[in-house]
Amino acid sequence: MRVTDLFEEKRDKPIISFEFSRPKGEKAAAKLDKALATLKTVNPDYVSVTFGAGGSTRDGSFELIEKLKTEFGFCVVAYLAGIGLGPDDLCAVMDRFNGLGIETVFVVRGDAPTWEETYDPHPESMKYASDMISFIKERYDVCLGGAAYPEGHIQAESKDKDLSYAKLKQDLGAEYLVAQYFYDNQYFFDFMERCQQIGITVPVVPGIMPIYSVKLMASLASICGATITDQVRNGLSELPSDDKKAVSQFGIQFTTEQCRGLLRRGVRGLHFYTMNRAKSVSKIIETLRGEGLL
Repeated sequence: MRVTDLFEEKRDKPIISFEFSRPKGEKAAAKLDKALATLKTVNPDYVSVTFGAGGSTRDGSFELIEKLKTEFGFCVVAYLAGIGLGPDDLCAVMDRFNGLGIETVFVVRGDAPTWEETYDPHPESMKYASDMISFIKERYDVCLGGAAYPEGHIQAESKDKDLSYAKLKQDLGAEYLVAQYFYDNQYFFDFMERCQQIGITVPVVPGIMPIYSVKLMASLASICGATITDQVRNGLSELPSDDKKAVSQFGIQFTTEQCRGLLRRGVRGLHFYTMNRAKSVSKIIETLRGEGLL
């Protein structure tokens, strides 16, 4: 399955996709299986599987890809976070993807696994995702996707420079982009205007991160550079801090309204970061479909 084919087939309807990651331990695996069974009924157009920093979870990623394809019948996109990997490593990963029947690969630089004392990046490892996209495009017949950052990458020297990297990914072979999540749709709308001005023409799909818990929200935002808006802070401040159900419900309502705003502006799709959970995403999509927006 090539994501570009989905965009062609569903010109008048948004593409819905979910992201999963390798579970750590038997308990997490059982929870993921339960979530997968629920989200299978939601019928996404495709799902994606993350790839650990420096290839640290590659075997688990391969196993999850096979499980999602064979046991659940999902169309699967594989991540490739290539930081620290040499050319031979990248080719080995791509060959394994080919063997698993993967036709679309989402390429990101990723973060070095600095927590591993034995981590030793390959001397020929590539510095940027754009380098990896170029390398893969020259050697493999696959559809490639890349990441984009409406608020700018947390390590970028400027938004303009960061945007130029998104354009470079397109020019080197990326056929679609997924935008990092945000809590204010205006970030995405402004970003799309700037994309048009610089000549980015491939589909750009907004990433959607429901608010699962206050702690997780704060942790992920600090890592990804997503602004936690006053609307979110004020809404959560009105809830009892220990009421997990109330926080989850707020997150569902907030994200549903956020998706409404995006869909009404004609976005090409919605890419949900599930965090290997099902309740929030399934309820959001159920509501949007009931309203005829999906």
